[in-house]
Amino acid sequence: MHASSMCISCLLSKQEKLIRQFPDEEKKSDYIHQVLHILYLYGQSESAPALAEKIDTLHRKFWGQTEDLSGQKKLYNDLLLSMEEEIEHQILGSEDPLKECIKYVCAGNYIDFSAVENVDKSVLGSLLEKASGEKVPETEYQDFLSDLRSADTLVYLTDNCGEIVLDKIFIRHLKEEFPDLKITAIVRGQDVINDATMEDARAVGLTGLIPCIGNGSAAPGTVLSELSREARRVLLDADVIISKGQGNFESLYGEGLNPYFLFLCKCELFVHRFGLERYASVFSREDRMFHG
Repeated sequence: MHASSMCISCLLSKQEKLIRQFPDEEKKSDYIHQVLHILYLYGQSESAPALAEKIDTLHRKFWGQTEDLSGQKKLYNDLLLSMEEEIEHQILGSEDPLKECIKYVCAGNYIDFSAVENVDKSVLGSLLEKASGEKVPETEYQDFLSDLRSADTLVYLTDNCGEIVLDKIFIRHLKEEFPDLKITAIVRGQDVINDATMEDARAVGLTGLIPCIGNGSAAPGTVLSELSREARRVLLDADVIISKGQGNFESLYGEGLNPYFLFLCKCELFVHRFGLERYASVFSREDRMFHG
């Protein structure tokens, strides 16, 4: 999906905020002009995550490494791990545990340091508390189950730290419900914002549950042209794809893979695009997303 005008404006604004701390106005002006050049050259042909990766490369060239978020990532991984037992208890006590997992997985997508300007643990707690009361479209859910029954392979594209614990819970229930289904998780190939990498997958125990691979890319999404050969092969060969998060939606929508998208509408663009309130969840296969 090509970046919208709102995405382009947001990308530029974030870069201006990131460099305010630096005193060299001439260098800052040069940097912003080069960011504008990237947006001019690629803004009408590439997705927002693909543009973000190009801009991040430029940022490191000018200013060195971006902010180290490893401490924040560990904080949210540990926080969700501390909540895992209680969330699992709530899921097991529901009428349909697999459907309940979808509600929690969407709620956890709030932990997004890119789309949410100031991630707040109290807001996260509130979203998780309310998760069981959310609705999963019944027809979509039944079609999802039907697709899984006829599938041999499932690829699960993760998104952010912390919420990867909820992904793990969901995957555990998928394995129990469909024991013959071969599930592979794909995480980011390099550190980018607070997105989950192999380090996070190991830290939360996902690697002990299913095979996990990095995608070889530093884009905050799943940009097919940037994937490693292994990740691309696994993804293209999958019978069913679960795609978590806004970045994966932006980079995969319209690419012909027809995944099931799961995310929260966190920014103004997504609220407008889907006609939903902020922090409302979306669960739909691509070919049914804007139909009925």
